[in-house]
Amino acid sequence: MNALRAEGATLREALHAEWIKLRTVPSTRWLLLTLIALTAGASALATAVVKCPASCGEDTTKLSLTGILLGQAAVAVLAVLVMSGEYSNGMIRVTLTAVPRRATALAAKAIILTGVVLAAGAVSVLGSVLAGRYILPGNGFTKVNGALALSLGDGPTLRAAAGSVLYLALIGLFSLGLATALRDSGASIAVMLGLLYIVPLLTDLGTLDPRWERRLQQWGPMTAGLAIQATKNLKKLPIGPWPGLGVLAAWAAAALLAGGLLLRLRDA
Repeated sequence: MNALRAEGATLREALHAEWIKLRTVPSTRWLLLTLIALTAGASALATAVVKCPASCGEDTTKLSLTGILLGQAAVAVLAVLVMSGEYSNGMIRVTLTAVPRRATALAAKAIILTGVVLAAGAVSVLGSVLAGRYILPGNGFTKVNGALALSLGDGPTLRAAAGSVLYLALIGLFSLGLATALRDSGASIAVMLGLLYIVPLLTDLGTLDPRWERRLQQWGPMTAGLAIQATKNLKKLPIGPWPGLGVLAAWAAAALLAGGLLLRLRDA
């Protein structure tokens, strides 16, 4: 029992230290503001340019959440810097001296990062949905044309919005695990953004065999994860909303597991 209490105190202390570090680094504030601005701004722009009746069949919920495509980059950079930033300035030695259990140190970073991203992500998604709610009717998406106003009281819209917030948190955990494994900020950001954006690019080019395109859409971290935003034609999707988010969760878990193992095996 004493051992459990000691471990619990260690985790609380690690959480407190990680919170202080994260909120006192200037880049954290700017990246979170960038997340909100990019997500809400790009979503507002996307909803502003689509008109009905030309595109009345558009999935308006997914359209209003378009900004997640850009906002996730800010989350990835923030998560990478949470770990690799400490390697670049030597702070990692202090962290691991204060918290000798490396799994506890990584868990504390993951918990604090997740909490911050969930909060900022919720603001971003709410701003995106509100932008869609007030912009789309002016573009012809009205009840007369068969389009209902966006509302979080609607089950599919709520699922897409909440799922988008979870998506951002999983992107953060995925990036944190990758940065823990690679240690280098530049390499981690390049690999992470490559994994997110290259897979959709390959499928959009139409140069691959259709079977491979479908597999990439089902197993790519972004293409699978963002299936959570769809509210129409779900049976035509390469993967369902929740299974798709589960695929991204598997990527994040694998990255954290690999990063945690390497953290234990290597010197600081």
